[in-house]
Amino acid sequence: MERCRNQSSSHSIYETWRRLLRLSLSVLFCKVGSQGERSPSQKVWDERLARSAEAWATQCIWAHGPSQLMRYVGQNLSIHSGRYRSVVELVKSWSEEKRHYLYPAPKDCNPHCPWRCSGPVCSHYTQMVWASSNRLGCAIHTCGSISVWGSTWHQAVYLVCNYAIKGNWIGEAPYKMGKPCSACPPSYQGSCSNNMCFSGPKSNRLLWF
Repeated sequence: MERCRNQSSSHSIYETWRRLLRLSLSVLFCKVGSQGERSPSQKVWDERLARSAEAWATQCIWAHGPSQLMRYVGQNLSIHSGRYRSVVELVKSWSEEKRHYLYPAPKDCNPHCPWRCSGPVCSHYTQMVWASSNRLGCAIHTCGSISVWGSTWHQAVYLVCNYAIKGNWIGEAPYKMGKPCSACPPSYQGSCSNNMCFSGPKSNRLLWF
């Protein structure tokens, strides 16, 4: 019976952490969105993406992967070792890339849009706000040791977020500028929430933030 109680306790802690992760990310996504986006979609939690993120995080490999999944799924990674950081802090650097990203003017997209980033990287931010990437699943894992940029980190907290449909396509802008929700997909039937396209739950695998 003691073993069963321990398993139940572990499961409860795990589910509590998953709910906290979803809540933290929902707060961040609300702050990242732009009022000028015509077709941003509300992110919904996808358990399949979360499981694939968990499977990769537990490998403790500081790289995007697995390779066969990267053909279909976008992925952001974050890692930290040292003092405690909340989930929001772990992904804060992704959202902060917004200040370095210059949205292409319509006249510049003829037909392909240029990529303009004044900082080292902007692709984490653009994947976060990519309009068609409306499904999200993340996992977090503590690695006893992991190689990061040639150094070995110990007790590192590793966060993996998978997105579908995959974003960051060369020659495309992450979203269309204009009145919010004015270019939502027809399947959404005009639904809009918090200036984002809202389709409603379509699968029992999707849990709303």
